[in-house]
Amino acid sequence: MRILVLRRRILAGVGLVLAAVSILRLVSHPKVVGASATTRQLPVYCVQADYPVVSLSFDAAWGNEDTQTLIDILDKYQVKATFFVVGEWVDKYPESVKALHEAGHEIMSHSDDHAHFNSLTPEQIKENLTTCGEKIEAITGEFPTLFRCPYGEYDDHVITTVRSMGIQPIQWDVDSLDWKDISASEITQRVTSRVGPGSIVLFHNAALHTPEALPTIIETLLQEGYTFLPISQLVLPGEYGEDYTIDHAGRQCPVS
Repeated sequence: MRILVLRRRILAGVGLVLAAVSILRLVSHPKVVGASATTRQLPVYCVQADYPVVSLSFDAAWGNEDTQTLIDILDKYQVKATFFVVGEWVDKYPESVKALHEAGHEIMSHSDDHAHFNSLTPEQIKENLTTCGEKIEAITGEFPTLFRCPYGEYDDHVITTVRSMGIQPIQWDVDSLDWKDISASEITQRVTSRVGPGSIVLFHNAALHTPEALPTIIETLLQEGYTFLPISQLVLPGEYGEDYTIDHAGRQCPVS
């Protein structure tokens, strides 16, 4: 009887050791599930940069009260910005599009009708961007190479479709929240405290307090040594996956 009990204890001990070894192997060499799954597709939120550089961007979808004021402010500081415009806005305000272009600012696409792109098919996305792009090109002579999704809304099929057209999808890493009609001082504090090298800042052309906040923002960033570039000059050229990657935070980084 004692020998039988001893054998059982030995077997139980061996079983525990084998179980521990199995767990250790699992932790050290986890099984890869879905290794063939594709990485989530992201737009460019910001760009890896080793010096203080920033891009200012403005979405234009509805109002137009302050566009010329913004042009005048940017011109005063010799800052060139990127304006993402909706095709329907181009239809309503072609002279403003022309004025922005003549002032040296980039005119890029914000869709033709500010639709929810997640609900569109790839064919509808292509048609939408082509329609908006042709409206912009008719005024500026240049088809837009950048696109910002309406509502900041996207999924993998949106980003993949946009890139298949040779257009770079652009988001932002600093939101001024000017669309909430917060005060000029709040806008200024939000932007200046969040900007980093390679940042892309989101404003709106018709927000209530943006014209009031913009001069202080520009002056503060200039004092901190920042250079202002339109987004097309900030983003890295080349092909996604070959010349650059985009990390989990949306930062565009060169392939080393």
